Amino acid sequence: MINKVEEVKFKHFNSFNVFNKLHSLYYFNKYNYKTMKLNEKIFIAGHNGLVGSAIVRKLKADGYNNIVTRSHKELDLTRQADVEEFFSRENPDYVILAAAMVGGIHANNTYPGDFIYSNLCIQNNVIHAAYLNNVKKLLFLGSSCIYPKECPQPMKEEHLLSGYLEPTNEPYAIAKISGIKMCQAYNRQYKTNYISVMPTNLYGPNDNFDLMNSHVLPAMIRKFHLAKLALEGDFEGIKRDEKKIGTIPGDIKESLGLVECSASKANKCKSVVLWGTGSPRREFLHVDDLADACVFLMNNYDDSAIVNIGTGHDSTIKEIAELIRDIVGIDIDITFDSTKPDGTMLKKLDVSKLNSLGWKASVSLKEGIKNAYRWYIERQR
Repeated sequence: MINKVEEVKFKHFNSFNVFNKLHSLYYFNKYNYKTMKLNEKIFIAGHNGLVGSAIVRKLKADGYNNIVTRSHKELDLTRQADVEEFFSRENPDYVILAAAMVGGIHANNTYPGDFIYSNLCIQNNVIHAAYLNNVKKLLFLGSSCIYPKECPQPMKEEHLLSGYLEPTNEPYAIAKISGIKMCQAYNRQYKTNYISVMPTNLYGPNDNFDLMNSHVLPAMIRKFHLAKLALEGDFEGIKRDEKKIGTIPGDIKESLGLVECSASKANKCKSVVLWGTGSPRREFLHVDDLADACVFLMNNYDDSAIVNIGTGHDSTIKEIAELIRDIVGIDIDITFDSTKPDGTMLKKLDVSKLNSLGWKASVSLKEGIKNAYRWYIERQR
């Protein structure tokens, strides 16, 4: 006796082995298309996160009306049986795999086992369930950290696996590379239509502003905002921030003069302390631009080769910090703690392939950071 999932898989293999020509023709007809229909069912895995929520906003704005989502409480994507049961019941036409465990240097260094295990489980389960249930097309979200630590600049798609990875995020990068290779392997063996995109560093609404686990840009936004509150003596605002956003670590409280939460201590706040030297260069893409690119590629790209998504422009961490300071509106020095790691020194994507397909980023870094800071402020009300 075999269960439903095994029966689907058995029939698929039998069809492939016995009626190879007919099977290939079926898949050619099934996947030889360009545009998602507005009423077809689209499953967004990770819809509450930075990327997933932006993709949902974009799809709704474009008129797509059959979007399926599940929270982590409703569906744990690391549990294979639950994922396969969900796909069998919902039978989505398209899947955008935006669910992942993500974080900055500190988080990757602290939880390397969690990063590789969780991400491998999520992508393995979702990609395989999509195959078992004949999903028309799947988009896998990778990351620019898949490229080597000493990668030529700007980083081209063909640079994948051409050198050693950055040690601080190697487990996460290996998981993402495995997802790319899984999509390519399924396309080759099962004639599926799975595409993989590699976004650069992202930011925007629904970002993670936790000072221990977030990426560098949201962490800087929060640090400068807390410094502003400290200098203004707005300790109720600081308490509200900690309640709404998350714990402020002791060393950051001390550097901002918040240990005793008194005006005399706050006035001693002379600088905002940031990790590293400030010299690494980073490219940042607003998440609304990423969402626009993903929907564009779902409708205009059908190939196993990966596609970079970015702006093609980068800045030093120091320059970005100074821009955030100006946007927050605070007159304070910036100090870099060189005892902390910088991570990869250069990290800019070559986006000529995506540009040649007809898509370019439109949100400037200044306007994007203003948007992210506005969302952060509104979240505290």
